[in-house]
Amino acid sequence: MAEGKIIKALSGFYYVLSDGQVYQCRGRGVFRKRKVTPLVGDYVVFQAENEREGYILDVFERKNELVRPPIANIDQAILVFSAVEPDFSPGLLDRFLVLIESKGIRPIIVVSKMDLVDDETKPRLEQYIRDYRQIGYDVLQVSVQTRETVEALLPYFEGKVSVFAGQSGVGKSSLLNALRPELQLKTGDISHHLGRGKHTTRHVELIEIGGGFVADTPGFSALEFDEIELEQLPLCFPEFVARSGDCKFRGCTHTAEPKCAVKEALASGDIPSYRYEHYVSFIEEIKERKPRY
Repeated sequence: MAEGKIIKALSGFYYVLSDGQVYQCRGRGVFRKRKVTPLVGDYVVFQAENEREGYILDVFERKNELVRPPIANIDQAILVFSAVEPDFSPGLLDRFLVLIESKGIRPIIVVSKMDLVDDETKPRLEQYIRDYRQIGYDVLQVSVQTRETVEALLPYFEGKVSVFAGQSGVGKSSLLNALRPELQLKTGDISHHLGRGKHTTRHVELIEIGGGFVADTPGFSALEFDEIELEQLPLCFPEFVARSGDCKFRGCTHTAEPKCAVKEALASGDIPSYRYEHYVSFIEEIKERKPRY
């Protein structure tokens, strides 16, 4: 028996990387009984007579998992947001950040298309970048036209499993093509070369970049807060977490309570007003969602 990591799942087969070798495996029937489906990113115990005939015997406990895309044990999410075309959207970025934080995944913010920023847009964009860095997020400014800005991403990949996420048209494919030109991803469809056409099977695959693995996937297709409870939401805002110990009431929701350290920081300008406004709107969204049965 050996151990390895699933790097691809396709048509009932799982491709397990172990000691530099990839083994094609099937799952044992025990998984169906336990209702466990092996996922790309899983660490597994397997048995293989050769590279084409193997069986997964057990799946190690996951530190996290995503439903869309179906992948486990993600270390970080590269959140790609364009400076322009489409315009930088802090509202959408905060939505992504909450989803990522709720899964215990480290977010890295990448602002793409910096070569297209004009003098009118630049000051506002730079303020956003300062705000997110102040919170504690890594923010990289890149342009596929400038090789060194793209290569600044490479050290982040080493030894990590990463997913790319962001709205369409922000340059995710262009960025991956710049990092690994042989991928030849079609712009506007990050998984085109894996066959996401009408008659082909959709799958997730881990590709090696910069000494780590990147999930070749369109990223999050669901941006609703279906799995986040109200009491969990404040924990997804690091600047709130940093101040919550100074709130008068334990379990402060940072809305109507008196002597709230978060609202004091908001009043003093230490927390950007748009971040707090997004937080309040997310609260309303969670309150209004239909209960799950």
